[in-house]
Amino acid sequence: MPSIRQNISPNALPDLANLGVLARILLGACLFGLLVAVIRAASAAELVRELALLAAAALLPLLFNLSVLAIASRWLRRLPYRGGIVLVFVLCLAASTAAYRLQASLLGIATDSLERHWLYTAIIVALLLGYFDLRGRALSPALAEARLQALQARIRPHFLFNSINAVLSLIRSEPKRAETALEDMAELFRVLMADNLELTPLKREVELCRQYLDLEQLRLGERLQVEWHVERMPADAMVPPLVLQPLLENAVYHGIEPRTQPGVVSINVYRKADRVHAVLRNPYKTEGSHHAGNKMALNNIRERLQLHFDAEASLKTSVDNQTYQVHITLPYRPARA
Repeated sequence: MPSIRQNISPNALPDLANLGVLARILLGACLFGLLVAVIRAASAAELVRELALLAAAALLPLLFNLSVLAIASRWLRRLPYRGGIVLVFVLCLAASTAAYRLQASLLGIATDSLERHWLYTAIIVALLLGYFDLRGRALSPALAEARLQALQARIRPHFLFNSINAVLSLIRSEPKRAETALEDMAELFRVLMADNLELTPLKREVELCRQYLDLEQLRLGERLQVEWHVERMPADAMVPPLVLQPLLENAVYHGIEPRTQPGVVSINVYRKADRVHAVLRNPYKTEGSHHAGNKMALNNIRERLQLHFDAEASLKTSVDNQTYQVHITLPYRPARA
């Protein structure tokens, strides 16, 4: 297993087109405006007046800045970190200047001088860049990789041993099928042991899941029935690696193995507007302790979704009519040509 690579990207600008990042910028700007109003006001009545004036003066510049940053985000993230920071300051000051002059000429709103607007803009940008830098370090890829490797190290030994035994039983009777199963095992463990830090095409993730379920069907036979619904799947969507396979492993271990009767694992992957949905279902029994311990994979995947997509991605679980469901939602980001 490769060692954990520390400080892969010690500094990186956030995705300024991400809704979660934009919401944090908006909240930070509002809190700064509130602080300025509190400092400038001598009474409660003056505080209300200052808040109203600041809101009227800052709304257009704030919208200009958010729009410019969202549009330029893709190019900003390609620049070296320091160059990106400088360009963010330049773009924000330019957007604030344009908004200030537009308000002054068309709307007659100019509560402060242009220089004071520049000062406020520079302070807000500096504070927010510092916040995102600290947050990026807290959610660093090294930490995510450490947790991913912890998940990989806990791959259930019985799966490996039972799969090998199933392959051995096929070598003489069905050598071709045994060869295919060994190739699937090799590919599965190659991916599990790889340096899984970058996004991967959804098509590749689904192929890995098919290989995993084929191996499980070798030992479980008719007890494991799989339903695939991938007709509307966006094959080029980029997703975190191993975002589905651990969930299917949970589905087999917790939903199929405790049963004596056949059970169905259903996988439905589709795109709706600019969102990608993956819905996984498996049988569920409320009694017994076989469901204990399945939260590690869920928490790991939630953390990696947050690392890559912030507030734009989610993972939700539910139980209904003795069926356990996991629903992943993430933004559609196609692979670059």
